Amino acid sequence: MKIKLHPTDQQLVLFAQGLIAPAQSLIISAHVDMCAACQKRVAGLEAALTEQLLNEQSALPDMQMQNMLTEILASPVAVALPAETQYLELDGRQFALPRSLQRYAGKISGWSHMVGKLWQARVDLGIDGRADFIYMEKGGTVPEHTHRGSELTLVLDGEFSDGVGHYDTGDFIRCDSHHTHTPKTEAEEGCLVFSVLDKPLHFTSGLARLLNPFSHLFFK
Repeated sequence: MKIKLHPTDQQLVLFAQGLIAPAQSLIISAHVDMCAACQKRVAGLEAALTEQLLNEQSALPDMQMQNMLTEILASPVAVALPAETQYLELDGRQFALPRSLQRYAGKISGWSHMVGKLWQARVDLGIDGRADFIYMEKGGTVPEHTHRGSELTLVLDGEFSDGVGHYDTGDFIRCDSHHTHTPKTEAEEGCLVFSVLDKPLHFTSGLARLLNPFSHLFFK
């Protein structure tokens, strides 16, 4: 699997520091699960941050350092158990999810059949904005739109094009108000993506434009 599109260096730095918004952190974490190059990059960033923290702590008075070490050693150690792979199911199909998204496989609000050959399953992250699994059958198209805010999309399975580029499994895509596109797939297996939005879409052509005055009703 050749992944071409990744989070920016700035996004990965903020992710490693734990300073990125929860929804963005989740989708970046899922990409890192799928991408060996970003795993290596994040591991290097975390190692550098750890070294920086240790250097800062080494300047603490001896007694304060000893108390800190005592607290750390007294803390219970969490043992990570192998997790059973969770699958997302739709109409007899099963999709293996990256580790960071597996806990949401059984927490979707159910699949909704949208216009044409599109299916959508809302994921409640308990935060502002919205997150969805979106499945496009072969020949499925999302009407042309731009964005009032930002949209992060991770291709989980399959591939699609949008008139701007072609995206394959593992690719990480960021769109904002500067982008107008029409996602569609001709892949035999269709395409499953995970998408995070902070504001509603704005449709720009055809009958879909009639939905714009009501788009806020779907963005809850």
